[in-house]
Amino acid sequence: METGNGGRLDRFSDLVGRAASWLTLLMIVVTAIVVVMRYVFDAGLIWLQESVTWMHAFVFMMGCAYTLARDEHVRVDIFYRDMAPARKGWVDAAGVVLFLWPMCLFLGYAAWDFVATSWSLKEASRESGGLPYPMLPLIKSVLVLMPVTVMLQGLALFLRSIRAIRGS
Repeated sequence: METGNGGRLDRFSDLVGRAASWLTLLMIVVTAIVVVMRYVFDAGLIWLQESVTWMHAFVFMMGCAYTLARDEHVRVDIFYRDMAPARKGWVDAAGVVLFLWPMCLFLGYAAWDFVATSWSLKEASRESGGLPYPMLPLIKSVLVLMPVTVMLQGLALFLRSIRAIRGS
């Protein structure tokens, strides 16, 4: 990892991504518990089943910045791979400013009312025995948190791009 602000932001994305990745193990354990309870004991806990779906969403959403930090995101790499570092810097900087940040701002803005409504209604699961309040609003808050973490990682990418453009 690099030093400076970009390095700290990379480390933050790495920390968030690694923490979220542990939920995949928890999802496997919880899914196994749900299956055993259902087919061995003919019982089930709705909140436990719902939690697997929400953990899955959390892993994907909080893994976005981590994926960007690792340069593992989807890229149509026809010309980029053969470009000089300075030219890649220009492409990456433009991508952050023109596409990544506006998309993150849009996603955060679009999710804000949805999340705020969930908190104001003290939303709980519609299913009897489902996830209680405040679990759903907490989970839905990730819809706002994800664009923030991706924007921060975009800042790290932008700073790295500027260094590449300058040749340092």
